[in-house]
Amino acid sequence: MMLVLRLAFPLLIIALFFASSVLLAAEPTAIESGLVVSVQGEEKRVGLDQALALLKVPSVSIALIDEGRIAFGDGATPDTLYQAASPSKVVAAIGAMRLVEAGTLTLDEDLNAKLTSWRVPSNDFDATLKVTLRGLLSMTGGIGVPGFLGCEVGAPLPSLTQILDGTPPANSPPVTVIAVPGSAYHYSGGGYEIAEALMQDVTGKPFPKVMQDLVLCPIGMTASSFAQPLDAVLAAKAASGHFSDGKELPGRWHAFPEHAGCGRRRPTSPSSWCSSPMSGRGSLRSFFTARRCSRS
Repeated sequence: MMLVLRLAFPLLIIALFFASSVLLAAEPTAIESGLVVSVQGEEKRVGLDQALALLKVPSVSIALIDEGRIAFGDGATPDTLYQAASPSKVVAAIGAMRLVEAGTLTLDEDLNAKLTSWRVPSNDFDATLKVTLRGLLSMTGGIGVPGFLGCEVGAPLPSLTQILDGTPPANSPPVTVIAVPGSAYHYSGGGYEIAEALMQDVTGKPFPKVMQDLVLCPIGMTASSFAQPLDAVLAAKAASGHFSDGKELPGRWHAFPEHAGCGRRRPTSPSSWCSSPMSGRGSLRSFFTARRCSRS
């Protein structure tokens, strides 16, 4: 049996999720062979090492998750920190849902009822239907700004309000309502930045601390962090960013003060994700009932 991964652009982290027990029975070597990569429009079937060379990807981390458990994992080094990029939104959404579970937030309330540091600027699109947390998390809230470029190391970092308003030193446009809430799906990193502001406002804590308390610590992901910029300890463990031609990014990476949308760093070690995502202490099923993180 052969597992096929199609890699059309450089990747730093590959996570494999399969529902079929037949596929899950595959040996790790099957994951590392028969990869289909696209190079200048031409598809080639190669092994993992050759795929990385062709795509000029300097390192990769792989995990095979079998029925909720990590069956196989391999990475650059166990402590290497990668930028999680948009999967940061998943963690942010879980944090928001914990606040909903606690009764601190509701899914269908007008966001401006709870926002204090910033307000969603109203226009004709939301004259009748208001932007809600449900809309933000599902990207159906009618909010613009799909993504963010990040900031070069050493450059001034914008505040969350500057990001939302699109004012310098932010390098992205203002986050506004661009469609009737609930009318359509619009991929929106900007929406998750509104969610970040909402969570900070109702908890009175910086967003990295909110995520540490609500998600990362209870689920056992203690090596992950939303800290931006990286301190010296985290920077020493961080993987460098690269362009598609293999050249290293000046300054090694960009800082992303847009925490909820793309600001998380996580290590390559699969054990750092949590030993079982679906059962036990470090699990999606159990951590909604966790109320504090044990400190040993």
